[in-house]
Parts: sequence; C-alpha cells; structure tokens
Amino acid sequence: MSSAGKLVSGPVPPQMHVFVRDWLSANHVVLRSRDGGIVIDTGYGKHAPLTLALVASRMGLDGAPLRRIVNTHCHSDHMGGNAALARAYGCPIAIPAADARSIEAWDEQALLLSYAGQKAERFAADELLEAGSTQVWGDLEWQLIAAPGHDMSALVFYNPEHRILISGDALWENGYGFVMPPEVDPAALPAARATLETIAHLDVAYVVPGHGEPFTDVNAALDRAFRRTSMFEADPLRMARHALKVVLAFDLLDRERMPLASLPTFVAETPLFRDFNARFLQRTPDDLAHELVADLERVGAVRRQDGDLLPA
Repeated sequence: MSSAGKLVSGPVPPQMHVFVRDWLSANHVVLRSRDGGIVIDTGYGKHAPLTLALVASRMGLDGAPLRRIVNTHCHSDHMGGNAALARAYGCPIAIPAADARSIEAWDEQALLLSYAGQKAERFAADELLEAGSTQVWGDLEWQLIAAPGHDMSALVFYNPEHRILISGDALWENGYGFVMPPEVDPAALPAARATLETIAHLDVAYVVPGHGEPFTDVNAALDRAFRRTSMFEADPLRMARHALKVVLAFDLLDRERMPLASLPTFVAETPLFRDFNARFLQRTPDDLAHELVADLERVGAVRRQDGDLLPA
C-alpha cells in the first residue's frame, strides 16, 4: 500500500493493527476480538473511501463486525471518517466526554472546522469516554488518560501489559500537534507540558502517534517535545506563527493545490488566520500570505508550480 495507508508491524499483540496515513488523515488503530473490532481515529473525510477499505481489509476487520468507533479527540483529521464508518457498519461512536458539548452543537470554531478552513461530516456521539476509566478493546485493557494541550479535551490510551501508548496528537516522534498561544487559551501550553510529564511517568515501550510512524525511543521523543514546549513558552509569537503554518499546510493538503494569487484572500477570509493576524501579526493579507509561504518553502513543506502552491 502507499504511505497513505500503510500497515506497520511492531511489538504489538496480534489483534492490534496500525495503519499509518499521511498528514491529512490521522493513523488508524484496529483492535480485533472474538466479538468484533474497534477502530481508533478515522482520518479526514476526504479520505473516507480509503479508510473504509483499510478497515475492511484482511489486516483490518477481515469480515468481522465493527463494534465501536473511538476518537482520541475531535479534530477533522481524526474524526472525519466517523459518519461514513458508522453508516457502513451501524456501530456507535465514542468520543472524549469533554468534547460532548462541541459535537452536539457542532461548534465549528471549537472543533477547528470552517474556522480553520476544514470540514467534516456531522455525526452524533453515542458514548462518552471518561478520563481515568478503563476500557477493554481487542481483549486488552486500556487506561484512558486526559491529554489536554493540542486539544483540551483529548485522551491518550495506555495498555500497561504491553507498554503501548496510543498518543493521538499529544506526542509524536518529533513534537506534537500545534497548541493555541497563551493569548488565545492561557491554559493550553501549561496543559501540553503537564501531558508530556504524565506520559513521561508511564512505562511506555511503543508509541502509536496520531501522525507519523510508531516509535520506541520514547525518551528521545519526550526530550524533543519538552524542548519545543520551552521554546514556545519563551516566544508566544512564534507559537502563533507556527499554528498558522501548520493549518495552512493542512489546508493545502486538503485542496492539493492553491493558486498563489488566491492566498491573500484565503488568509483574509479564513477566520483563524484573520483572528491570529489581527491579534498577533498585524500584516496585510498579501504580506501574511507571502511570509507563511516563504517559511513553509524554507523547510521544504510546499513548492510552487505554474503559479500554484502545492504540498511538497
């Protein structure tokens, strides 16, 4: 399979299957048991057909029923396939309890949907997952641990027996999901640090992140994440610029290409860019678009072609 839907092997029990997706869709974890399967995180809505194919494949459910959809948190790249999977399998959807109000109201600012230029098909939550509880998925016990920061409602799932952590966007091999600057949410960055400290106190041998390959060098990943946190604590303006670059790169992955001439209008009309620019940067839309593109080009995240901007 392509990198957009690659099954990876690792030190995991045989009933656990990890599909690594690209940066538009979060990774999926399929946990199989005698009475059916659980899918953790369902990717972006645009990729729902591939999500359905992966879940149904021989290394996914392989003909077994899907008993439950579970989300680490409710951002578009993690819950965008929920509605399609629930329709296909007639199964309930379980989300972090702290996301219940946003999902019920379909609050597109809190969920970073149209507010950030993203979209997801609306769904209803059938079950709420409480931090501090334990669930049995795939005949394995998983501790549900609060992991606020990137998403203040997020959970991570920890299996002590096999020392596995399903970390969502709370910890990647090289960082974590962007965090709102203190001027937007003063609790977010301290929460991200506290989440890293919580993970550091767990006995973890294998991390399945929301994006990127699973990894075993947990201490090195934590060191990098703590250094990033210290950098952001020292420079909140850098945090704001980082958030805008991450969201622009994601929106570009969704659209596949964007005319460079349209970018000033995009940053002027997309609420998150408009709000962050007014609060932090005070640039003209043309200048802001130019600066963000230049920063993303510098790190090799985007490229220009025939007057368009493309993901690199």
